[in-house]
Amino acid sequence: MTARKPYPSDVSDDEWALVAPYLTLMPEQCGQREHALREVFNGLRYVIKTGAPWRWMPNDLPPWAAVYQQAQ
Repeated sequence: MTARKPYPSDVSDDEWALVAPYLTLMPEQCGQREHALREVFNGLRYVIKTGAPWRWMPNDLPPWAAVYQQAQ
């Protein structure tokens, strides 16, 4: 994945260190994970902070359906 310009809603390194252990049921390097967990979390925060509909998520974040599925 190429580096993207961060959004104001992106999780900081300190915040990520706090929440990551609660979100990871399988290792980050697991072959089943198609999108980085941090980026999925950033997508969820984007929707929550902006109030945007799921389908209006920016294209440089993971697909809305992947973020929605993980949020469920």
